[in-house]
Amino acid sequence: MVLLLLVLGAASLASAAPVWLRSSGATALAERVDVTVTGTSAAPGVSAAALVVIAAALALGLVGRVGRWFALAVVWLAGLVAGGSALAVIRSPADAARTAVAEATGIVAPPDTVDVTIFPYLTMVLALALLAAVVREVVAPVDWSRQARRFDSPQKQAGPPDDEQEAWDALTRGTDPT
Repeated sequence: MVLLLLVLGAASLASAAPVWLRSSGATALAERVDVTVTGTSAAPGVSAAALVVIAAALALGLVGRVGRWFALAVVWLAGLVAGGSALAVIRSPADAARTAVAEATGIVAPPDTVDVTIFPYLTMVLALALLAAVVREVVAPVDWSRQARRFDSPQKQAGPPDDEQEAWDALTRGTDPT
């Protein structure tokens, strides 16, 4: 589960880096100015959520039973943020591209055309995979008690109370009664 979440988090982070939107605008000097918008600019929530997923995945491998439920809840929320951010760009790409076009042209106007690349859709698929991984872990969890015992301190078996006379006799024989 930890490895799956690390891979999904890293893939989500990587999917936010490329160009998500291609648009254009006009200025007084140029009839057409091409503008590209990366995923980190169009939907900054995706990269933030991906980093949260990576951190929660690492925590998932280290914490106890209660901490695992908390980490899974954090991954669930991060998946919702990543998916929601990507969905907002898919549903209204002109709004996401407006700021970049205004910065490139100096004119605050709706962009002429906005082309959406494959990466927002890929991010949606990765966010759904994150949510599915959390649901799978909640519905069919791993036996955490067996894995959690690996980090617990060993329990000493209580033996019969030592008799003082037997302890002295053991010392006399040269053995350590402790």
